[in-house]
Amino acid sequence: MKFKSTEKKSIKYRRKMDNKIAKIISIILVFAIPFIANGATLMDIYEDALINDPRLKEAYANKEAIIESKPQARSSLLPQISASGTYSDTNTDGSSTFQQKIVDPISGDFVVITNTTQFDQEADGLQWDITLRQNIIDPGAWMMLKKANKIVAQAEADYLAAEQDLMLRVCSAYFDVLATQDTLESQQAARRAIEKQLDQAKKRFEVGLIAITDVQEAQAAFDQSVANEISAKRQLATAKEMLREITDSYPENLSKPSADMPLVMPNPQSENDWVNTALQQNLNLLSAQVGAEIARSEVNIQRSGHYPTLGLQASKRDIDNNSLRSDSGGPYSPADSESASDGIGLQLNIPIYSGGQTSSRVRQAVAQHRSAKEKLERVARETTRKARDSYLGIISGIATVKALEQSVKSSTTALQATEAGYEVGTRTTVDVLDARKRLFSAQTNLAISKYDYLKTMVQLKQAAGTLSKADLTQINNWLQ
Repeated sequence: MKFKSTEKKSIKYRRKMDNKIAKIISIILVFAIPFIANGATLMDIYEDALINDPRLKEAYANKEAIIESKPQARSSLLPQISASGTYSDTNTDGSSTFQQKIVDPISGDFVVITNTTQFDQEADGLQWDITLRQNIIDPGAWMMLKKANKIVAQAEADYLAAEQDLMLRVCSAYFDVLATQDTLESQQAARRAIEKQLDQAKKRFEVGLIAITDVQEAQAAFDQSVANEISAKRQLATAKEMLREITDSYPENLSKPSADMPLVMPNPQSENDWVNTALQQNLNLLSAQVGAEIARSEVNIQRSGHYPTLGLQASKRDIDNNSLRSDSGGPYSPADSESASDGIGLQLNIPIYSGGQTSSRVRQAVAQHRSAKEKLERVARETTRKARDSYLGIISGIATVKALEQSVKSSTTALQATEAGYEVGTRTTVDVLDARKRLFSAQTNLAISKYDYLKTMVQLKQAAGTLSKADLTQINNWLQ
C-alpha cells in the first residue's frame, strides 16, 4: 500500500512537472515564433547598407575631401603672413698677414716690411623677419574661388546620387535574392513531382501499362530537374553574395511581396512629364551640368595667366650682433652692431612670355570644356532613355503580372486535366511532365515579374531624381 501510494505521488509529480515544462515551452514559442517568422525587411537591409556599404562611404569621403577645395581657393585672397628667425654663435681664430713699403731713413730706399697679426673673435647674432603679403588685383584667384564653389556643388550632387544609387542597388540585390529563392523552390518542387512521376512510370511499366519510352522520358526529365536545381542553388548563392557585398552580412528569411500587393500606375501618367522631371532633377545630369561649368571656369582661369597681378607687401627686420675681438693676444674689444628696418610697397607682375606654356594650357582647357559638354549631352540622352524605359517598364510590368496570374490559373487547371487523363490512359507521361513544367514556370515567372515591377518603380524615381527613403518605405509596406 505504501508502494502504491508513493508511486501515485510520483506520477502526480511528473505530470505536474510536465505541465510546467509545457507551459514554459509554450511561453518561449510565443516570443520566439515572431522572430522566426518575421524575416528581414527591405528597410532592415537598407539601414544595414547605410552603415556598411563601402561605395557610399567612399562617396562621402570624396565629398568631404572636395569640400576643402573652397577654403583652399579662398586662402589666396586673404593676407599671407610669414615670420622667420635666425640665431648664430661663431668663434673664429686665425692670422692676417700684410706687407708695407716704408723708406729706410738711413739709405733712403724703399723697404718692404711683412707684418703678421694673430686674432681671436667670438660673435653671436639674432635676426628675425616678419612679412605680410596681400593680393590686390589677381583675376585668377577670384576665378579659382568661383570654380571651387562649383566643385563643392558638384560633390554634393554626386553624394546625393550615390545615396539614390544605394537605394536602387539594395532593391535590386534584395529582390534578386527573392527571385533566385523562388526559382530554387520551383526547381525543387519540380524535381520532387517528377521523381514521383518517375516512380509511378516504373510501377506502370512493371505491370505492362506503359511502354519503356515513357519511363525513359520521365528519367530524362528527372535528370534535367536535378541539374536545374543545382544551377538554381548556384544562382541563389551568387545573389546572396551580391547582397552581402552591400550589407556585409547574409540575411535570411527576406520578406516577400504579399499576394494582394497593389499594382500602382506611375503618377503622373505621362511619359513626357517624367522625362521633363528627369531633365530637371536627375542628379547625375545636374552633376554633368556643373562639370561643364567647371570646365568653362578652368578656361577663364588659364587665360588669366596673361593678366597682370598687383600685390601689397610689408616687412619688418631686426638684426642684433654681439662680437668680441682680440689681436695678437691683446685684450678683447667689443664690436657690437644693431639694426632695424621696415618697409611697405606694391609689387606688380606683368607676364610677357612663358615659353608658350600659358597658351598651351588655355588650349588644353578649351578641349576639356568641349569634352565636358559632350559628356553633358550623353548623360542627358541617357537620362531621357532611362526615364522613358522605366515608365514603359512599369506599364508593361503591370500587364505582365496580370497576364501571368491568369497563366498560373490556366496552367493549374491544365495540369489537373492532364493528370486526370493520365489516370484513365488518355494522356502520356510526357504530357503530364510538360503540364507540370508549364505550371512551375508560370509560378516562377509571376513572382519574378512582381520583383521586376518593384525594381522598375525604383529605377523610374531614380531617373527622375525624386527617389527617397519614403519610396522604399512604401514598397516595404507591401511586403510580408
